[in-house]
Amino acid sequence: MLDAHGGSDIVQVNPAAVSFDQGAEHIACLRLTATGTMRWYAKCCRTPIGNTIANPKVSFIGLIYPFVTGTPEERDAAFGPVRARIFTDGAVGEPRPIAAGFAAAMARMAVLILTARLSGTYRHTPFFREDLKTPVATPYVLTAAEYTEVMARVRQAG
Repeated sequence: MLDAHGGSDIVQVNPAAVSFDQGAEHIACLRLTATGTMRWYAKCCRTPIGNTIANPKVSFIGLIYPFVTGTPEERDAAFGPVRARIFTDGAVGEPRPIAAGFAAAMARMAVLILTARLSGTYRHTPFFREDLKTPVATPYVLTAAEYTEVMARVRQAG
């Protein structure tokens, strides 16, 4: 899911727009730390799905772009062009991508969250149960040793 520079294309959407035609029983969740981002994936094949925070009332998911159904052309037509490049400090290769669009991306995310709150669509998410307190899968939180190992691998790769 990484591009030539070690990054991932992510599409931010309201979780109410996400559905699973099949395989919902395979949804799993990983957190690097006890309070970290919730990283959703299919446990059967380890395919990344997207990232949320632990509070579904702050309603957005950063979907991993290749996970979204459709051809690249269909996805581009549905979501439009790339609007931002952020967190480029860890990019590899040359030429390195230049960070741009952070403020616009944050503004878009704020509008997405506010719209979901006002409309009530934040209540409809495939990642949390109806009580909006319980994730559909118990998050696996890395141990301190696992976290240290993962970060060492990241530094080594970069």
